[in-house]
Amino acid sequence: MNGIEQIVSIPAGPVSLEGALHAPKGAGGIVIFSHGSGSGRLSPRNQFVAAELRKLGLGTLLLDLLTEEEDVDYELRFDISLLTQRLGYAVRFIRDNADTSTAPIGLFGASTGAASALRVAASMSTDVSAVVSRGGRPDLTGADALSKVRSPTLLIVGGNDFGVIELNESAREGLVECQCELVIVPGATHLFEERGKLEEVARLAGDWFSRHLMSANTSQE
Repeated sequence: MNGIEQIVSIPAGPVSLEGALHAPKGAGGIVIFSHGSGSGRLSPRNQFVAAELRKLGLGTLLLDLLTEEEDVDYELRFDISLLTQRLGYAVRFIRDNADTSTAPIGLFGASTGAASALRVAASMSTDVSAVVSRGGRPDLTGADALSKVRSPTLLIVGGNDFGVIELNESAREGLVECQCELVIVPGATHLFEERGKLEEVARLAGDWFSRHLMSANTSQE
C-alpha cells in the first residue's frame, strides 16, 4: 500500500459522507472511526487516538456519518440503523479503493458509534477484523446482532462512568461468538478527559488493533 493522505467523499445512498483517509506506506490495516452522538471527523479525542494508531503503522479513516444538515436533528444522532448503514458504506469504500482493498479493517466506535460498529461487524464479518469501543453504548446494538459478532472486540470504559460500565458488562455477556475483553480505566469519566486517560485508551486500542489486524494480514498471505 502506498502512503495515503487525502480528503475523501464516500457515496452513501442519497448523500455523500466527508472523511479524511490517512495511511502510511505498508499500513498493517485501516481503522474506521464510528463517531458518537454529536461528534464527527473533527472530534479532537478521536483525532488524537487516530494519530496514535498511525504511529503504529495503521491507517485511519475519520468521517462524518451524518451530513451537516442531518446533524442538527438530535434524534438522528441516536438512529443506530442509519449510522450502521452509513458505516457500512465506509467499509465498502475501503474495500473498493484500489489502494486499500486488501487491508484488514478495524472499527473504533465511541458512544453510540460503538453500537453501529458492532452491527456492521455482525453483518459484514468477513470484512471486519477487530472492534474497539470507547465509552460506548454496545447495549444499543441489540441482542441478536451482538450474538452474531465474530470480530475480536475490546470494550473500554471509564472507571467513573457509572451506568455505562453496567451497560458494557451486559453487552459483553451477549458477545458469545467472539473474543471479547472489557477494560475499565480507573479514574476516567465518560470522555476520558482526565490527565493520561485518553493516552491509555489509545494504548489499549493500538495494542488490540495491532494484534488482530496483523494476524488477519498474516492469514491473507
